[in-house]
Amino acid sequence: MNKTALQTWDVFCKIVDNHGDIGVCWRLCQQLANEHASRVRLFIDDMPAAAHIVPQLNPKLAQQDIAGVTVCTWPNEAIMPAATVLETFSCGLPLAYLEKMLTQQSHWINLDYLSAEDWVADFHGKPSPQAQLPITKHFFFPGFEIHTGGLLRERDLIAKRIAYSKDAQAQSQFWQALGCEQGMAAIENSLKISLFCYPQANVPCLLAGLQSLDQAVTLFFPASLLHSTAELFPDFARGAGLSLKKQNITVQPIPFLSQANYDRLLWSCDCNFVRGEDSWVRAIWAGQAFIWQPYIQEEGTHLKKMQAFLDRYSQQASPELSTLLTAAHYAWSDAQAHDSKIFTELMQALSLAKQHALAEANRLAKQPDLLSKLLSFNEKLTENKV
Repeated sequence: MNKTALQTWDVFCKIVDNHGDIGVCWRLCQQLANEHASRVRLFIDDMPAAAHIVPQLNPKLAQQDIAGVTVCTWPNEAIMPAATVLETFSCGLPLAYLEKMLTQQSHWINLDYLSAEDWVADFHGKPSPQAQLPITKHFFFPGFEIHTGGLLRERDLIAKRIAYSKDAQAQSQFWQALGCEQGMAAIENSLKISLFCYPQANVPCLLAGLQSLDQAVTLFFPASLLHSTAELFPDFARGAGLSLKKQNITVQPIPFLSQANYDRLLWSCDCNFVRGEDSWVRAIWAGQAFIWQPYIQEEGTHLKKMQAFLDRYSQQASPELSTLLTAAHYAWSDAQAHDSKIFTELMQALSLAKQHALAEANRLAKQPDLLSKLLSFNEKLTENKV
């Protein structure tokens, strides 16, 4: 298989987790097409859901070209596979498509979920012979150390972040575009926090901690979750427009953001509360303080994943900051009662937390990005070196 053939990719995505899956897939497909001149087809099982992440998408069309990527509905009949087939998050492939892969000798790679656990390095890149057909799937695990698949990062992402941080006009235009009702001066003079969380997040504990601060706080909250505001923000009075107000805290609902604008939100806020995988990785690259809420799993498995990440992320932090970050993560993600002063102390230590976050982002940026590693792995498959 020649190198030109290797540049054709089919990516399969089933949307099962609030657009996180399509978020990762869309970033990867654009990077393949725009940075590596690959011909990419993205197969999606739920076009209307995907349109939230890809606003140019017309859900009524079975196939369309967007930003260099051919976006297609999930195939119900046999079609000719690409040289490399990327199954994402073990979503499964259509049987008729699999049978065609045999005649094409396509590479079959499964992009798995991101984890900081030690076992990831041991299983990354390992083959998995299939029982139903004489074909082998290889597992590709994203991760935080050199012997894993790395993290998704566009070639110019860090440069864009740095340029934005130096451009006061661009920042002002971003806040204005969000349609925030309390005024630019109020936003710029407040502690800015983005809030993107699962329903189980300990919002009352966070609010109590923020109310103990002697400064104004603006919480940016997805407007799509406005139906939850009565439960999440009890006793908050209606402010200007759709905003809510209580003591020093203003809750500002914001529209569903494009991926580029979500990056700008993360870059603009003093602290970001993120969840799942896609927003987690983007918060890491933002270089701002953040708290991550893993996807909830039975028997507290998600807390083990969170601790594995904290063990890596806090290695270069001071003992005091490491303890504070760990306490804040657990206060946010587990079901036990926690003292709200954890969040008060976190906000008071944001300058140190940001310094650490920026150092970690810069350290991780020195490693090859996920797509570079994926392309290298794919070439090794051709050379039978895996």
